[in-house]
Amino acid sequence: MRRVTRRALPAPTQLALDRRQQTADQKRASGTLTVQSAWDGARKTKALKTVLKTLKEMAGERERCMYCGDSHGTDIEHFWPKTPYPERMFQWPNMLLCCTECGRFKGDSFPLDPGGTPLLVDPSAVNPWEFLDFNPDTCTFVARFDRIANAPSIEGVKTVELLQLDRREALEAGYRKTHKRILAVAERAMQQVAVDAETLREELSEADDHGLVGWYLSGTGQQLSPFRELRALHPQAWAACVAALT
Repeated sequence: MRRVTRRALPAPTQLALDRRQQTADQKRASGTLTVQSAWDGARKTKALKTVLKTLKEMAGERERCMYCGDSHGTDIEHFWPKTPYPERMFQWPNMLLCCTECGRFKGDSFPLDPGGTPLLVDPSAVNPWEFLDFNPDTCTFVARFDRIANAPSIEGVKTVELLQLDRREALEAGYRKTHKRILAVAERAMQQVAVDAETLREELSEADDHGLVGWYLSGTGQQLSPFRELRALHPQAWAACVAALT
């Protein structure tokens, strides 16, 4: 799961979303809102087509799902599900790009803490590696250990559980290949006397099919050899990659 930088929508698109949300709020207040009908009607409009196009651009050239980072992102996903939370149905910060399988696993499930804060990780709002960890032995996601709470991150636990990120064989196979490619890039860099930051950044980015590079650069993966040595011996190149890729 890679960190996603949210882009601003074109002004006419944002205005169209605001109007759709206003209409939905009015219908909800009067008891006449049918959520799925409202969404289906909006999905055919130019504004929502622009939203989908923007999400795909945010996801990168491979247009991968913003949750699993493996499958092709096919449609607009509501982080706060639109059926129980129609007041967020047309809000741009609530929209992500999702694959069919992650969408099916998530459905309308949306765990909250006692204060009403989401426990599912939103990759467009936070660095996922603050809550998730990657197990290079099993090539699956697990919750990152929270040293302050002395327990696994509850956000990580709920995200892995809800999206079944530790039980999908197809994901494991893809993550394993990406893990090997990224390790190979770091190992080649360690064989060089001087490391060119731009070349290293490009090679890491090209090797990263699944949004894992952030784990090596900002998560617990930075303690894994050869990344630990690369950071110590080439701090400037390392810092440039962290700035560009996390």
